[in-house]
Amino acid sequence: MRYDITNIPIAEVFEEGDGCPICRLRNTLEKRAVEYITGAAMMEPDIRIETNKKGFCLTHYRQILGQRNRLSVALMMESHLEELEKEIFTGLPLVGKNAKKQAKDAQEKLHSCFVCDQVGDAMQKMLATVCRTYEGQRDFRNLFESQPCLCLPHFAALVETSAGAMSKKMQPDFAKEASRLARNYLAELRGDVRHFCEMYDHRNAGNNDWGNSKDSIERAVWYLTAREP
Repeated sequence: MRYDITNIPIAEVFEEGDGCPICRLRNTLEKRAVEYITGAAMMEPDIRIETNKKGFCLTHYRQILGQRNRLSVALMMESHLEELEKEIFTGLPLVGKNAKKQAKDAQEKLHSCFVCDQVGDAMQKMLATVCRTYEGQRDFRNLFESQPCLCLPHFAALVETSAGAMSKKMQPDFAKEASRLARNYLAELRGDVRHFCEMYDHRNAGNNDWGNSKDSIERAVWYLTAREP
């Protein structure tokens, strides 16, 4: 495979060959964004304006707290809370049309996240690179087709991206391979969940052969959401 600045990160996550490569790619981007935002970037005026305005979702608050830099989190939180008070609660008390506007403004803030936006933008570019690399390099096609699985959300994201990032000639083959990876794992997962349920049947009393079913519920949640429970 020919490496360049655009596909080196792609090659790294696909060469691991464990689980969904797009989940690993997303995790790498999130890790970098979280480390960045809790480091020196916290004091950059342009970044603070964005974090003050957008805040973070629960997933990324947890990751930020996991950096063990509580002062950084507190400083960002202080200015974010100040921004919320100014943007939502400035004005008349909660009555009539003003109450509806405040509720609408609050809902918008509840669904905004600085890290989600950063990772989302980067992921769109990376997914397009996956598609172009698949089309242009036979070695990468082999690597893609050897992956153990794709989770359902990232299967959908890849196929959707491929429609605009690949030639009409190659896109159906790519979509077919992506579907095979997602569907094969789904079939395996269904079998494991079924076996888990059957182990509680009284007819299996004394049977200790759980196979791969013990963590099947958690794996099903991951497959459906792209997030480990």
